[in-house]
Amino acid sequence: MICEKCYLDLPRILPPVCNKCGRPESSGGLCPSCWNAPPSIDGIRSVFRFEGIVRKAIHHLKYYDLKIISKDLAKILYDYISFNKLEYEVIVPVPLHKKRLRHRGYNQSLLIAQELGKLANNDVLTDVLFRVKEGAKNLNIHTVFASQQFSKKSAKVISHEINGKVILIDDVCTSGATLESCAMALKAAGAESVWGLTIAREI
Repeated sequence: MICEKCYLDLPRILPPVCNKCGRPESSGGLCPSCWNAPPSIDGIRSVFRFEGIVRKAIHHLKYYDLKIISKDLAKILYDYISFNKLEYEVIVPVPLHKKRLRHRGYNQSLLIAQELGKLANNDVLTDVLFRVKEGAKNLNIHTVFASQQFSKKSAKVISHEINGKVILIDDVCTSGATLESCAMALKAAGAESVWGLTIAREI
């Protein structure tokens, strides 16, 4: 559990931020990177900087089996969504590769997404997005419905058919590449919009 005093002292990411990637941006518009190469994802938002207590909490969830903290982290995301009025219809967790899932025993992003789904009374879809390469540098994306155009061997993430507005849940955003890859796959499979939401972000 995160105590109230610690919660109030957590390093929040406050506006202005880039409209797309969510990095701090003094203009409140697009950062230079997103201006030069607009991403497919509709936007990425993170609640905290990835440092201090936030980093420790996420590391304990991921590497020390402290699954119970996923409830606190989900409540943080739920409050953020409610305050900022993010529009979504379904929740999708960022998937782990099956090898990493076997090693860890659980997907921390799925745990957070499931707790968020309970709070928001929204569906959590666990069977639409799949990671087919672990730690791949190649970020080419395809869906299972577009195999005639893309080689599965080059894909990192694939998605089954999906409709509506998606909110994509992960624990940490580093460069944004994973969320972008997932958004590309989901949109290619029919998603109307995809927003990425994470507990923390490396700045």
